Amino acid sequence: MCLAVPGKIISIDNSNSELRMAKINFGGIIKEACIQWLDDVTIGDYVIVHAGFALNKIATEEAEETIRILNEMGDLLDKEDSKEN
Repeated sequence: MCLAVPGKIISIDNSNSELRMAKINFGGIIKEACIQWLDDVTIGDYVIVHAGFALNKIATEEAEETIRILNEMGDLLDKEDSKEN
């Protein structure tokens, strides 16, 4: 199963016009992703990223709700793991 996750753009590197990259914050983990195909993104925007490529820009509210749900899923998995041990 593949999963695209939301992250917040914290910096944009425009030094290579053919391959625009951004540093993106995924809940405290900073990764680089290609934003070449998204013309309208700026620092502070949320994007959905899969395999190092930003697929689309999303609204802040939608991103925050998705992050909340993913965190809840992680909490549930942690509880299940602790029951097994």
